[in-house]
Amino acid sequence: MLKSPIGRLRFIGTFEAISFLVLLLIAMPLKYAADIPEVVTIVGIIHGFLFSLYLLAILNAVIVRKLTIGMTLLAIVAAFLPFGPFYVDRKLQ
Repeated sequence: MLKSPIGRLRFIGTFEAISFLVLLLIAMPLKYAADIPEVVTIVGIIHGFLFSLYLLAILNAVIVRKLTIGMTLLAIVAAFLPFGPFYVDRKLQ
């Protein structure tokens, strides 16, 4: 799975999407409801790192596999949506 650019994109996309959901559904409520802002800091750093890796994986797939413009734009837009990378993963199968 990690040997091809598409496999890496799918793998990193899954973890990026999970980190985004953890940030939105667990860390943010803990920050505002339980007054524990440190959780957002930790999860936010992890998510930011995975988000950057996801964008680099998209770039790698574009260069190596000649990902179409439409799929490239879809993957970039999906990076900003909570379940977006899961949708891209289905499209890339």
